Amino acid sequence: MKLKFCGGAKTVTGANYLINDSVLVDCGLNQGSNFLEKINFEPFSYDPKAIKAVLITHAHIDHIGRLPQLYKAGFRGDVFSTPPTKDFAEELLLDSENVLGREARDRNKEPIYNIEDITGIMGLWKKIDYHEKFKIDDLDIEFLNAGHILGSSCIAVSSEGKKVIFSGDLGNSPAPFIKDGDAIENADYVLMESAYGGKLHENLGTRKEMLEDFIEETVKAGGVLMIPAFAMERTQELLFELNELVENGRVPKAPVFVDSPLAIKLTSVYKKYSQDTKYFREEAIALLRKGDAIFNFPGLKTTLTTEESKEINSVPPPKIIIAGSGMSQGGRILHHEMRYLPDPKSAILFIGFQVNGSLGRRILDGEKWVKINGEEISVKCKISSIAGYSAHADQRQLLDWLRPMRFSAKKVFIVQGEEEGMLLLSQKVQDELAIDAIIPSAGEEFVL
Repeated sequence: MKLKFCGGAKTVTGANYLINDSVLVDCGLNQGSNFLEKINFEPFSYDPKAIKAVLITHAHIDHIGRLPQLYKAGFRGDVFSTPPTKDFAEELLLDSENVLGREARDRNKEPIYNIEDITGIMGLWKKIDYHEKFKIDDLDIEFLNAGHILGSSCIAVSSEGKKVIFSGDLGNSPAPFIKDGDAIENADYVLMESAYGGKLHENLGTRKEMLEDFIEETVKAGGVLMIPAFAMERTQELLFELNELVENGRVPKAPVFVDSPLAIKLTSVYKKYSQDTKYFREEAIALLRKGDAIFNFPGLKTTLTTEESKEINSVPPPKIIIAGSGMSQGGRILHHEMRYLPDPKSAILFIGFQVNGSLGRRILDGEKWVKINGEEISVKCKISSIAGYSAHADQRQLLDWLRPMRFSAKKVFIVQGEEEGMLLLSQKVQDELAIDAIIPSAGEEFVL
């Protein structure tokens, strides 16, 4: 079996792995710095017309974002994923097309794909349940629960007596409502993500207390709490936990706005699968059966239209605004940041990974002035982060996931992370689990 690293090597985003020159695992968008985003406009490092199938681990745009571009370049094979991943993908790709179109205009370039290409790629998409085994040529394939987001998968690919596990993104378990990932015991080779390869999260109880404290502090100060949130999983987890805090009177009353059309649409997908025991925890399903709308509570307002979004400005503080995008690289959060970053009474809370070079990372790192929509904005509000809300496994969880494979795995390829975290994780893998760990470079190829 031959494996080529076409993306996701020495970078968090852009996951793209090629098996035997004919099957891809993921086809993600590069995000973060200008250098990474320029890569999206470059041709693929393989012939899209020669690709027979694409296996999708989950619906985050850094794993699916170049699929329509692949279709535009001539791909006409099959795309395989779990049912929720397909449902999410269409909404996320449509949203991404809008953002990428603006980026292309800013660079005086042609957009990398259009709506017709999204329609085309969705027409090739097939739904596969967890543990439903199938074949592509001599490859035996199985999707396993990764516990990362709804429908997320690790993918097992077996051929020639060898088994390779592609981790996708691994979950920060236990999650509030998503089931834990499957335990995997045997693999010859493993590709393991490392977004938090050098870090440890707060535990679930601590993160909810930190959220409670931060809300209390900001509301009592009469400020605005801005939460840049990824539209998928992070927003729904926040709503799930805010539901409990509000209904139990643990936080002072303040209106909560979900100012993200995409998050509102994706939440409807969560509701679609919320009674399905393949995906949701029994405790969450039990709450729903008792009549608790787990993504709704008193004071919550969703703003789908631009007009509704603008009306948030007329609501006096204190208030809480959850808006995309999660790394402040675009979306409605920018308008709120322009208004409230200079306000010492207000606060911004980051709850997800902030890639190097992103606006969110610059704010989190303490820059006193940032440029938003061409304007220099001073940063005087309080700044905090809660890593425990990340949907990614931390270093301990990554090692625990890999541990059952330590007697069978010949090599672990560390991917989808920043180099510092990759180095720390690879050292831990070698020291604690005695497995050879490799950090591949973009374009590197291995015969397994």
